[in-house]
Amino acid sequence: MSKLYVMGIESTAHTFGCGIVSSDGEILSNLKSEYVPTSGGIHPREASQHHASKASTTVKQSLNEAGLGLENLAAVAISLGPGLGPCLRTGATVARAIALMIKKPLIPVNHCVAHIEIGRFATKEEDPLVAYVSGGNTIVSAYSDGRYRVFGETLDIALGNCLDAFARSLGLSHPGVPKLEALAENGKNFIPLPYVVKGQDVSYSGLLTMATRKIPESDPRDLSMSLLEVAYGMLAEVVERALAHTEKPSLLLTGGVARSPKLQRILKAVCEEHSARFHVVPPDLAGDNGAMIAWTGYLALKEGISVPVDSSYIRQRWRLDEVEVPWRK
Repeated sequence: MSKLYVMGIESTAHTFGCGIVSSDGEILSNLKSEYVPTSGGIHPREASQHHASKASTTVKQSLNEAGLGLENLAAVAISLGPGLGPCLRTGATVARAIALMIKKPLIPVNHCVAHIEIGRFATKEEDPLVAYVSGGNTIVSAYSDGRYRVFGETLDIALGNCLDAFARSLGLSHPGVPKLEALAENGKNFIPLPYVVKGQDVSYSGLLTMATRKIPESDPRDLSMSLLEVAYGMLAEVVERALAHTEKPSLLLTGGVARSPKLQRILKAVCEEHSARFHVVPPDLAGDNGAMIAWTGYLALKEGISVPVDSSYIRQRWRLDEVEVPWRK
């Protein structure tokens, strides 16, 4: 069987990415352009304008790096959700146009599933419990009976959103989490903050509100240390119970916040308590990227999954556990 090449387009939030993978498991290119707001969080319309302005160049560079032309592609995969509407629509428009131009299948990909699949691909871990933590999602998941089931998630804002928003309140530039962790290394006095775990779910909105209110009266080093201890501790508690419940042999940490050395140390310690292997997605594949969409698209293509261009609607609230994953059967 000849080698197949799949292009993946990612545009769910602040990143426009284009990656190309081959059917024998090579990442041939993985380029991206990131929108960084001048102030505050992501402005969806501005981010989508950024994506539209960078799409053509990013796609061309990705093809050049892979040494391929559009005619060499077997399919185009697109992240249709979850994410920010204007950003999703921009990426979907690009992917649809390419698929129509080359008359090849358009493959719908769930962004959260893609973070899991690129982690499994990179670590060669077949059946892990997954802690997926990013700016927009915080989910503890494991595969069972044809889907990725949720064994814990945030009830409001994501862990990455909580930390990024607090970093901005301290006046720290993007990316905020590494700077928060650097401050926390010199913290000495723990400041009590809300620790909210409800069953197997976490809540970060009250933690962010209280930590932000304490900024004027607190040493930023102590406050950063306290915030991280509480935020990461909440996630670790849910992960530990999920490991015990699912009895999975390993834990995979994926998503943008997976690059945190402090979170890695905490979850590695949890795994050691339960004799489970601990794996982290490589840093270049942790944040949003096109290669994860391309690889998941290839897995779906093998199962005959595609979507007609005229019904390839975006799904801003497309849940992880709604997606059939037949390649895991």
